[in-house]
Amino acid sequence: MSFTLAIIGRPNVGKSTLFNRLVGKRLALVDDQPGVTRDLREGAARLGSMRFTVVDTAGLEEATDDSLQGRMRRLTERAVDMADACLFLIDARTGLTPTDHAFADLLRKRGVTVLLGANKSEGRAGQAGWLEAYELGLGEPLALSAEHGEGMGELAVALAPLIEAKEAEDYSPETDIELDEDETEEGGLRELTLERPLQIAVIGRPNAGKSTLINQILGEERLLTGPEAGITRDAISLPVTWDGVPMRIFDTAGMRKRARVQEKLEKLSVADGLRAVKFAEVVVVLLDAAIPFEAQDLRIADLAEREGRAVVIAVNKWDVEDEKQEKLKFLRDRLEKLLPQIKGVSMVTVSAKTGKGLDRLHAAIINAATIWNRRVPTATLNRWLGEMVEAHPPPAPSGRRIRLRYMTQAKARPPSFVVMCSMPEKLPESYSRYLVNGLRDSFDMPGVPIRLFMRSQADKNPYKDRKKSIPSRLSKHVRKGDTKKK
Repeated sequence: MSFTLAIIGRPNVGKSTLFNRLVGKRLALVDDQPGVTRDLREGAARLGSMRFTVVDTAGLEEATDDSLQGRMRRLTERAVDMADACLFLIDARTGLTPTDHAFADLLRKRGVTVLLGANKSEGRAGQAGWLEAYELGLGEPLALSAEHGEGMGELAVALAPLIEAKEAEDYSPETDIELDEDETEEGGLRELTLERPLQIAVIGRPNAGKSTLINQILGEERLLTGPEAGITRDAISLPVTWDGVPMRIFDTAGMRKRARVQEKLEKLSVADGLRAVKFAEVVVVLLDAAIPFEAQDLRIADLAEREGRAVVIAVNKWDVEDEKQEKLKFLRDRLEKLLPQIKGVSMVTVSAKTGKGLDRLHAAIINAATIWNRRVPTATLNRWLGEMVEAHPPPAPSGRRIRLRYMTQAKARPPSFVVMCSMPEKLPESYSRYLVNGLRDSFDMPGVPIRLFMRSQADKNPYKDRKKSIPSRLSKHVRKGDTKKK
C-alpha cells in the first residue's frame, strides 16, 4: 500500500478544499455550509515528485453517541487509525477553539504521526491564528492556504521523510477512469485489471440503502449509514475485488424530484451523482421493495439508459417482504410495462442488511457488462438484416420503397449500429424499434441501450445543399465574355 495521509479537523476548516488541491481535481464537494463531508473519500495525491493516498474525512465533533455526528466521528477516528500520518487542520482566521484543544489531546493519546496545518493563513488576518496554533503542542504549524495553494512547498518538505520511511510497494488506482471506445473481442468483456477495473455506479432515491449495500459488498463499515434519509452527499468511489473481479464502485447521493431540491448543497450532490453515472459502465438502480417503481425511480433508470450505460435493477430490503412470490411477479410485470426502453433488463432481489442475493447481483452486473461490450460481425449483421427485411419490408412512401442496403456495428459500450439506406428521413420510428427489438432477441442483448442510426449512402456530394452559383472570380470573366460577344 502507498503512504496514506488523513486530513482531519473541525467542520468548515477547509479539509475538502485541500483534498481537491492535492488530487488536482474537484472530487470532493465544497461549500460554505459546515459539515458537507460525511463519508471518507480517498484520492491519489501528487505533491511535487511525491505520490501518496490522501483521505478526506468528516469534520470532528464532540458527539460520541449513535447520532449522525457520533457515527461520523467514529468513521473519522477509524481513518486516523488506518492512516500513516494525519494532517490536523485548524482555521487560522477563527483561531483556536476548545474543540481544537480537545481533538489535539485525542490525537496525542492515539499516538499517531501528526502534522499541524493552519489553513486560511493568507494575509494579515491569518497570521495571529498561525502563531496561536503553537499552543496545541503538536510541533511547528504549517501556514497553508488550500484555496490559493500557498504553503504546499512546506507541506511537501514535512511529508518527504515520512513517505521515504514507508517501506512498501505502493499502488494508487486512478479515480474517475474515463472510458475509451477501443474495440473489444467479439462477444467478450474487456480485460479487467486493478488499473482499469469495472466501473459500477449505485444510484437511487434517498434511503434506498445504497451505502449499506456497498458496505456489505466491501465487507466493512466503510460508508456512513443510518435511518436518516440523505446521509450521503457526494459520490464516493471505492476500489474492491468482488469475487475475483476488480471493480470500482461509486456510492451516490439519493436523487429526489427536481422540484423538491431547493438547497444548493443538494443540487451539488445530485450533480456529483450524475457525473458518477457518466463514468460508470454498469449502473445499479436500487429500489425500495416497499415502494418500488415510483416516478423518480423510473426517471433514474431512464437517465442511465439515456447515458448509454448497462443497467441492473436491484430491489433492496427483500428480507422484510412477506409475500415474496406475489411481490416478485408484480415487480416483473411492472418492470416490463414501465421500462420498455431497456427491455429484458435484469432484476435482482437483495438485502443490503443481511447480504442475501449479492451473488445474484454480482452475476447480473458481469452479464450486463459483457452484453454492453458485445460486438457482432458485419457479415452476420447483414444476413440478419436481409431476413428482417424479407419478413417485414420497410414502407414505401409516395410509392418509392425504402431500401436497406448495408449494416455494420459502429462501436460497443453501448452497442451502436449504422444502417445505410435510401430516404432515411422517411423511415418511421416504428420500423427502427422493430429492428432494435430484433437485435435484442437475435443477438441476446437484453437490458442494455441499443443505438441505431440510419444513414443515406447517396449523400456524397458536398455541394448538394449549396446554392447553384458561379464562383465570384469566374463570374467576372463570364460577364466580360458575354458583353464582348454581344
